[in-house]
Amino acid sequence: MIERATTIEGVRRANLGDVLRLVHHGGPRSRAALTAETGLNRSTVSDLVARLVSAGLVDERDPDPTRRVGRPSPIVAPSRDILAVGVNPEIDAIEIGAVSLGGRVRERTRIDADKPGIAEVVEVVAQVVAGWRDGALAGCRIIGAGVAVPGLVRTADGLVRLAPHLEWRDADIAGPLATALGLPVTVGNDASLGARAERTFGAAQEHENIVYLNGGASGIGGGLILHGRLIGGAGGYAGEWGQTAAAFSDPADRRVQGGVLEDEVNRARLLASAGLHNADDARLEEALTAPGAVETAEEVARQRRILAATLGNAVTVLNPSMIVLAGFLGVLRETDADGFDREVSRRALAASGEGVLLSSAALAADRLLIGAADAAFDRLLADPLG
Repeated sequence: MIERATTIEGVRRANLGDVLRLVHHGGPRSRAALTAETGLNRSTVSDLVARLVSAGLVDERDPDPTRRVGRPSPIVAPSRDILAVGVNPEIDAIEIGAVSLGGRVRERTRIDADKPGIAEVVEVVAQVVAGWRDGALAGCRIIGAGVAVPGLVRTADGLVRLAPHLEWRDADIAGPLATALGLPVTVGNDASLGARAERTFGAAQEHENIVYLNGGASGIGGGLILHGRLIGGAGGYAGEWGQTAAAFSDPADRRVQGGVLEDEVNRARLLASAGLHNADDARLEEALTAPGAVETAEEVARQRRILAATLGNAVTVLNPSMIVLAGFLGVLRETDADGFDREVSRRALAASGEGVLLSSAALAADRLLIGAADAAFDRLLADPLG
């Protein structure tokens, strides 16, 4: 009898998670749509939605009054007041966002910092979150935090094995941050979490085989999604595109003997060519496309050639349906998106490149915060009433 009850409760918990995941990842939908998508009967879905409403996880609202065919079905939407914190420490700043169910950034802030250490990140995040709890997010429920680290993160326990640009080695940020916030903390590689965000909420929602590259102040990272699953590899370190050998169509393009991709395709080199010390991606794109800047145009062309050749190899090996470029890599593409996309296709094996689409990241500067927060929501989605 006890075993049977446990099994029934387990099924109910899984069904609750399925319904909540559908409205979290797919947005508001009617009860009728949830019934069709889950394969459950109408009364079961009504009961599950009622439980989620009672727990404050979803809201129900009246159906579209313009719909006149059939019996109206209430709309179920994720609650804006259920939040997870996303954190992205970089070599020049700590970015923090409060992300609601449904992947919307409600609050975000950027605190300038020079290669912040673990203690500094924990202190800054704790102060920001405390301010939100007392102010803009008073009355909201924060269920956890996710940290997007520009480095190698061990999947098994979230240990940062190496974040070279931050000078973190075998570093535990999850433990100290969890203590400071009083919340469970998930840690992952920034680019893998960016890939997750773009697959779930951004440019690659309709695709299951995706190559994602992220270009930031710390270099180039990446993520790989095959058959809809994020591929981490044996230890969670897959996708480190920036550490692969750069592909050259012209040997004269090389600047660092023995260097890797991120030594050649490099944000700092772009800034220097445009006479900038620092700039966000919008300002960088403006500088790179300014008329008459010969040195800048030459550097942009050089980096585009190397990046296109590298992506051509990725297409040949992995046969993705979409490539998403984020950060300054998206900026490089956008200087002439059609020309860049043609060059990638030209560099790939013809059959592998058939139909592959390229896109800049749709979530822009929010992508890593959304990806980190989405990872933090996993615990809630697995057991919504736990």
